[in-house]
Amino acid sequence: MADHVIRIKPLHYIHVLNNNTNVTSVVTGPKTYTRQEHEQVIEGPTPMIMIPPRHYCVIANPIVLDGDKQPEYDIIDEEHNIKVFKLRHGDEEIRGERDPFPLFPGEKLIGKVSPLQVIAANAALRLRAIRDFEDDKAHISAGDEWLFPGPATYFPSVNVSVVEVVRSTIIKQNEALRIRARRKMTDRNGNERQSGEEWLYHTPGAYLPGVDEEITDCVKAIVLTDKKAIHLRARKTFKDVFGKTRKAGQEWLVTIKDAETHIPDVYEEFVAEVKITTLTNRQYCVILDPVGEDGKNSYGRKLLKKGEDSFFLAPGERLESGIQAVHVLGGEEALLLRARETFTENDKVHQPGDRWMIYGPCDYIPPVEVEIIEKRKSIPLDDNEGIYVRDMTTGAVRAIIGKSYMVQAHEQLWEKELPKEIEALLQSGVYTGGNAKAKNDVRDKTKVVTYRAPHNSAVQVYDFAKNETRIVFGPDLVMLGPDEHFTLLSISGGKPKKEKAINSLSLLLGPDFMTDIVTVETSDHARLSLQLAYNWRFVVDKEDTARIFAVPDFVGEACKTIASRVRGAVASTSFDDFHKSSAEVIRSAVFGKQDKLVFPSNGLTITGIDIQAVEPIDQKTRESLQKSVQLAIEITTKSQEATARHEAQRKEQEARGRLERQKILDEAEAEKARTELLSLQAQSAAVESTGHATAEAKARAEAAQIEGQAAVQQATLKAEALKIKAAAELKQLTSRQNAEIDHQRKLNELELTKAAQLAEIEAEKFREVVEAIGADTIKAIAQAGPEMQAKLLQGLGIKGMMITDGNSPINLFNTAKGLIGGLDQ
Repeated sequence: MADHVIRIKPLHYIHVLNNNTNVTSVVTGPKTYTRQEHEQVIEGPTPMIMIPPRHYCVIANPIVLDGDKQPEYDIIDEEHNIKVFKLRHGDEEIRGERDPFPLFPGEKLIGKVSPLQVIAANAALRLRAIRDFEDDKAHISAGDEWLFPGPATYFPSVNVSVVEVVRSTIIKQNEALRIRARRKMTDRNGNERQSGEEWLYHTPGAYLPGVDEEITDCVKAIVLTDKKAIHLRARKTFKDVFGKTRKAGQEWLVTIKDAETHIPDVYEEFVAEVKITTLTNRQYCVILDPVGEDGKNSYGRKLLKKGEDSFFLAPGERLESGIQAVHVLGGEEALLLRARETFTENDKVHQPGDRWMIYGPCDYIPPVEVEIIEKRKSIPLDDNEGIYVRDMTTGAVRAIIGKSYMVQAHEQLWEKELPKEIEALLQSGVYTGGNAKAKNDVRDKTKVVTYRAPHNSAVQVYDFAKNETRIVFGPDLVMLGPDEHFTLLSISGGKPKKEKAINSLSLLLGPDFMTDIVTVETSDHARLSLQLAYNWRFVVDKEDTARIFAVPDFVGEACKTIASRVRGAVASTSFDDFHKSSAEVIRSAVFGKQDKLVFPSNGLTITGIDIQAVEPIDQKTRESLQKSVQLAIEITTKSQEATARHEAQRKEQEARGRLERQKILDEAEAEKARTELLSLQAQSAAVESTGHATAEAKARAEAAQIEGQAAVQQATLKAEALKIKAAAELKQLTSRQNAEIDHQRKLNELELTKAAQLAEIEAEKFREVVEAIGADTIKAIAQAGPEMQAKLLQGLGIKGMMITDGNSPINLFNTAKGLIGGLDQ
């Protein structure tokens, strides 16, 4: 029975299913409900739904209410009165603040009770209709969107869904919002915007975009200064913030003259930041394709800008060669100019291509019609220096030597080319062979070629234009004209001589020597190699100096001539004869009966021949000669060895005899020294024993004496110590007693002083007390004591009494007398 009784608390409810009718009813508390057999509790007890203020909940399949807010029913069986609650199946209902309510059968709470959404200031909710409905007599179609701005509290609706929370964007100074239209609309400034169109909103403050607006970016202003501008390009034709119409693709500058800050419009493309170009009073520049008054570039034109000036390069403009310094010309400097087009300067007309020069000292800035070819300086030249200058009108080349010269406008420096062999010799600066390496420095080909001829040498120079030859003798400086060249000498060298082994510009005149190896054959067919050295020099007249260059390779010719003579002379001589008198044979073959050999063609004179080496070429001859030489050397060596051996044996015998004799003498001296040593040892032993006894006795006596003196001295010191100690103790005792007496005396004096001062203080105190109390008062006090005591005793019935502490003596006679007297009374 207890299972059928259900106690429902207040604000609770249950759902009861009638199994007979299959209808579910709601029972609310507080109530005690008795369940019948055909009933079944399918839910509860469950707390009612409580929606506090500023909250809401969503109910699915809500019940249908009539005009009186009462539930409506669907009648299933009118005869048996079977009816069920009428629900809006598949629909939802949002319920706000109300009294606690139960859920009817079929209703369902979606989620939980939630607080209402509060929209802050500068924010809004973007709402979208999810079904058609009427709102304030306005028809809202599904898909429509609108904003619910704050500050406010939003109560949700089943017809509307919240798309997003839209927040305001703060626009600061020098900022703008870039906005795009989602669809065709009218912005807040009243301008019609097409779908996808973009624009800027500049007004500072909070901006809440409309439902058809989309903020794409926040654009910051570009700050313009005196030294900075911006380069812009138009994306399409439009009118900018300055009221100027810009064509699509047009480029322009915005400077501080236009505005202090600039925010590029949606149709303006930021190209670059342009820095100011500043020219000092010593600078200039040339602008290509300058912008004219119509704002367009004048392509192909040039504009000269002189300092002091500051400007921005407009779009399309560029500097020809950057910022250039003013050309400052000194007294020895000039500029070579060329006219690009017809140009008039100082009433003089220059045609295109004309060349002229501006000489210093001055400052020069070239006009745009003039091209500076180069800057020329006056070239200072010493007496040993020069340059080659070519006239561009006639083609003639001349050498300027020994003076300062500036190349004129119709002239240019000319480079003189030389053969590679001569270049190498000039750069090496030495008498060298054909394989000589040049130095790292490169010759300036515009300077006059110079060569320092060594001492006692000759240099031949040939002029191709005049077909003349001149010879310069050293030491001297050879300077070539434009058409002159050195005569290159290719001389034989090496051992044996080889042709063209040595290249040289100068011919040494000697005296000098040269070495050659000549192969000869004797009459008995012994082939020999001779190394000969020749002393030579040139002997010519001053009127016929060109004769020394008649033979280009004088060394090769001379060596060939001498070698042929030597071979002819040796061929008629046997090997033995030539070996004995080789010098005479060779000198006779070369010089004959004279003491020198003269070559008449060039004046070369051979003054001497030196035979440095003679070696057989044939192997057998060389071996025979080596054997004979070795045999002679061996015989000589053996003879020298025998002589040396005999001499060594003789010296050895003599040394042995001297050694034996010295040994005997040394042994005698040693015996003599041994005898003296034994004698000295005996004397030393005697002296040692005597000295030992004497020293022991003396030491014993001195020790006894020292002990006696030490005892006497010790006794004396002990007596003095006792005396000092007794005197010190006596002095210490005397001092202590004097101190104690002095101390006691001072204590007594202090006690006396203290007692006197205390007595004086007591007397003063008593006097002041008496004066303060007064004589009458003291008298009254003195009389009050006995009288009061007598009265007290009479009140107690005591005629007389005595109180004592046992220490103070009492005159019992007087006391008894008083008592007796009292008793009598």
